[in-house]
Amino acid sequence: MHRYTLSANAEAGDLEPLVLALHELLHRLPVTAKSRDRSGIRVEDGRVIDRNYTGPVLEEAIRANQLMKTRPLSGPYKGVPVTVTPLRDSDGTAIGAIGVVDITGIFDLATLMEHQSAILKQVCGKDPCPLPSEAIGAKR
Repeated sequence: MHRYTLSANAEAGDLEPLVLALHELLHRLPVTAKSRDRSGIRVEDGRVIDRNYTGPVLEEAIRANQLMKTRPLSGPYKGVPVTVTPLRDSDGTAIGAIGVVDITGIFDLATLMEHQSAILKQVCGKDPCPLPSEAIGAKR
């Protein structure tokens, strides 16, 4: 049986099961996390992309010990809205942070549907799979 530890010194491998679960729970939105003292993990498209990841918003959420909703000025999510929250110990001290690409705050639903392809291409690096032609206009 494997044992994983969440602490200020947690390694990417300790965070991996939690981050992968959140990634699936959030319909495969990109998720990142890191401990306060070590680099962390970046998950996209159902798999680990980076096990030595850090980002400016993760770092700032840990330092400020508060929820952050912003668009990073650098890194792979530059200009993309993200929400990052600190992971806190029982005393309320930030021991790490976890973040997700925040597509809910970008557009209203109609605009989101118009821009979905561009968002997925920017965040995931590819266009979504087109629907089969027979599915278009199919009745439910």
